[in-house]
Amino acid sequence: MSLILYHNDEQERIALESKALIESETTGDVNTEVAPLTNFYLAEDYHQKYYLQGVPELIREIRALFPDFSSFVNSTTAARLNGIIGGYGDKDLISEEIESYGLSEEGKELLMLIAR
Repeated sequence: MSLILYHNDEQERIALESKALIESETTGDVNTEVAPLTNFYLAEDYHQKYYLQGVPELIREIRALFPDFSSFVNSTTAARLNGIIGGYGDKDLISEEIESYGLSEEGKELLMLIAR
């Protein structure tokens, strides 16, 4: 079973339409619940930017830029790097954006080696 949580009527409508479309294209029901988001809890600190935290050289650089943990968690840069390290990201786009990440030359080289 899977779950889609929505924030507003528009998201609910889109989720239900998507579910109905998939059901119409397959045999059987789609076992997905669509429900309102009622509570949201941040993951524990060790789960935040999980992939990025696994690369000590880069995490040191980023934590120097965002020494307050809340700033680190909410950083777009940290989120982008986490996604890249997790295997998401296009090398061309990374090349275009890399100067905006605030990394050292060594950090940039390491990131490009990691990028798939």
